[in-house]
Amino acid sequence: MLDLDSLPHPLWVLGTGTGVGKTHVSARIAQAWAAHGPVTYRKPFQTGVDRADHPDADATAVRGPGIATENHVLLKEPLSPLAAAQHEGRILDLDATARWCLRPTEGRVLLEGVGGLMVPLAPRTHFLGWATDLKVPCVLVALGGLGTLNHTLLSAEALMLRGWRIEAVLLNPGADGTDPLTAEENARILRGFLPIHIRVVN
Repeated sequence: MLDLDSLPHPLWVLGTGTGVGKTHVSARIAQAWAAHGPVTYRKPFQTGVDRADHPDADATAVRGPGIATENHVLLKEPLSPLAAAQHEGRILDLDATARWCLRPTEGRVLLEGVGGLMVPLAPRTHFLGWATDLKVPCVLVALGGLGTLNHTLLSAEALMLRGWRIEAVLLNPGADGTDPLTAEENARILRGFLPIHIRVVN
């Protein structure tokens, strides 16, 4: 496994899609960092919950000793932020959210994305287009099994074309029940295409 404590901060945890295990990886990184000082986990967009302490909120899974958790936009419907906001008759203030993400705090800051890279946040604005301006590096989380090669290469290319620094690609076989040996084989193949650290999450 990658030396999580060596990762820079602030840092985004992004995913090739929904359900790849971004929150699981965020918790692992936050716990590793918290062994050496305070950590603030920030989730700028959380859909499918009506309050920050909801059992299904991602922050609930990350919270722990030395780890403060913060949410900015909470939306009830389990949809893209754009669709969920439209259901509530809301228009998201993306500039205010960007400022919120970069507020100074004690210790390290870990940011978790929402859905896949191009999930819509507002009309004609997807997550990747919005987050690129924050100039924060990332780790990219992907599934371990069938389909992950295509999804990972597409996502990594989209990030690199916009100038993102990808610290690592992390394949998460636990998210899709992939045999770890299959995930390791996919990681081996990806190393032939990407000049990035590629690891399988245990």
